[in-house]
Amino acid sequence: MTAAAAASPTPPIPPTPPTAAPPRRKRALRLLTLLLLGLGVGWALWWGLVSRHHVETDDAYVAGDVVQITPQISGTVTFLAADDTERVQAGAVLVKLDAADAQLAYQRAETELAQAAQEHRHLVATTQQLAAALAVRQAELARAENDLQRREALASTDAIAKEELLHARAALGVARAASKAAAAQWQANLALLGEGTLTTHPAVARAAARLREAHLALSRVTIPAPVSGYVAKRSVQVGQRVNAGAPLMAVVPLDSLWVDANFKEVQLAPLRIGQPVALTADVYGSSVHYHGKVVGLGAGTGGAFSLLPPQNASGNWVKVAQRVPVRIALDPKELAAQPLRVGLSMTAVVDTTDQSGEQLARTARTAPPVSTAVFAPAAEAALEARIQALLAAPRGAAH
Repeated sequence: MTAAAAASPTPPIPPTPPTAAPPRRKRALRLLTLLLLGLGVGWALWWGLVSRHHVETDDAYVAGDVVQITPQISGTVTFLAADDTERVQAGAVLVKLDAADAQLAYQRAETELAQAAQEHRHLVATTQQLAAALAVRQAELARAENDLQRREALASTDAIAKEELLHARAALGVARAASKAAAAQWQANLALLGEGTLTTHPAVARAAARLREAHLALSRVTIPAPVSGYVAKRSVQVGQRVNAGAPLMAVVPLDSLWVDANFKEVQLAPLRIGQPVALTADVYGSSVHYHGKVVGLGAGTGGAFSLLPPQNASGNWVKVAQRVPVRIALDPKELAAQPLRVGLSMTAVVDTTDQSGEQLARTARTAPPVSTAVFAPAAEAALEARIQALLAAPRGAAH
């Protein structure tokens, strides 16, 4: 090799052109891109058409009426007819108290009413006697006046002695005094008797009221179930002395439950009364669905009505998202098919598409949510018949 050839520079090596991506990888990237775009568009459509019209919460619980069974009088428990978990019908006997004291009070009231009626009849007879006595006194007064007039006429002719005239004048004074005394006694008895009848006389009416009160107390030794439902929280025992108003047990009507769903304050704006609600219960899982509707929104947050409401104006303030209870009525048919219990957890989804309803009720309820007629006075007709029998005058008595 010559020196010139050795000194010449080495020509550069041209760069290798980039290798094209395999067609399979490109297709995969395109499919992934299209899939992501499809998911994005689908989510946007779902949110715009469905999700933004639904408000959901899992802070929802089954609620219902827990009817407390309490005695209206004090007494000793002698009988229990129901225990926890058992179903009872409205009007069925749950508890009985010892009726001895109430029975004695009722008998004493009957005696007092009969005595009051007898005293009234005696007062009527006495008034009639006094009226007759007043008539006699008035007749004697008239005779004394006539005697005095005749003697005064004869005295002017000296046909009678002055002593006889003085005696006639004295007899007239005695007759007048006797007539006034008889009239006063008759008026006093009339005031006691009054202008009414036997049943409207104050003493008789008061005794009849005491008899009705004793009858009511006697009927209250039996404690009925106010509503139909299931017994819970029984705490009373046979032989226990209970006072009026003491809780003995509770009856829960499981056929009239509802759901209290607690929504955050940022979720309340679209909620309206009457909107449909889809619910699921944790006890049955997502395979069982309930359908209800919003019937009312709470008047305040749960914290505002708690036993110790927060005082944010004092001390360090930490903002906490508040929740407002929303009452949801359940479908009775679904509730009968899949029974629920008070306190069970629920998930509620409200469809807020329809915004025509109100957030607050504008009209008052026309019918009570729960009522009972089992505490109506029992045997009213029989009691009134007994009162009339006690007031009836005996044979031969004056009335």
